[in-house]
Amino acid sequence: MRQDQIHAAIRIVECEIRQWQEPVVGRVARESDRDPFRILISCLLSLRTKDKTTSEASARLFALAHTPASLFKVPLKKIERAIYPVGFYRTKAKSIHAICRRLLEVYGGKVPASIDELVTLSGVGRKTANLVVTVGYGKPGICVDIHVHRISNRWGYVKTKTPEKTEEALRRKLPKQYWISFNDLLVPYGQNLCQPVSPLCSQCKLTEYCKRVGVKQSR
Repeated sequence: MRQDQIHAAIRIVECEIRQWQEPVVGRVARESDRDPFRILISCLLSLRTKDKTTSEASARLFALAHTPASLFKVPLKKIERAIYPVGFYRTKAKSIHAICRRLLEVYGGKVPASIDELVTLSGVGRKTANLVVTVGYGKPGICVDIHVHRISNRWGYVKTKTPEKTEEALRRKLPKQYWISFNDLLVPYGQNLCQPVSPLCSQCKLTEYCKRVGVKQSR
């Protein structure tokens, strides 16, 4: 995909994703008035977990508590029961407690608005940090999960080996007007159409732009 084609490609993706369910973290952000804490916790729960499971677990957890102070008071076992069966739920429950403690002790109960500070929190990587910064605080950033990494490379728009390198490449190349929305666009596109194995290329409207890098089999 050439640089002059990215605008047309994104317009197509914007139209196509309307037929699919909104990603869970985006829904949590919308329903919570973009509360950085709930975005942070729901993103943590979503790691290696399907959206439906994450959505249900987030709802159960936030019904118990939805601030660092109130959630820190919830016993660890009760958090585990609330978020089960998300992937690695015991580890995530411990991370949630640790995050709440650090937010209370270091940040006055508020989620920091910088990536460098966010990645010091338990279980928080650059993907989660970028999502909090962009969706929660509306600051420039590019959240790169496995879908963004795969599709950006499949298009031939970047040529990278890791999500971290993809973020660096996109920061240099992707027009800033798309930084915040890029993850929200490519996640449902990757979940429903541009899938990891055997993507649905016959249904894709980006065939004239996509180089299909690494695609060995498609439908």
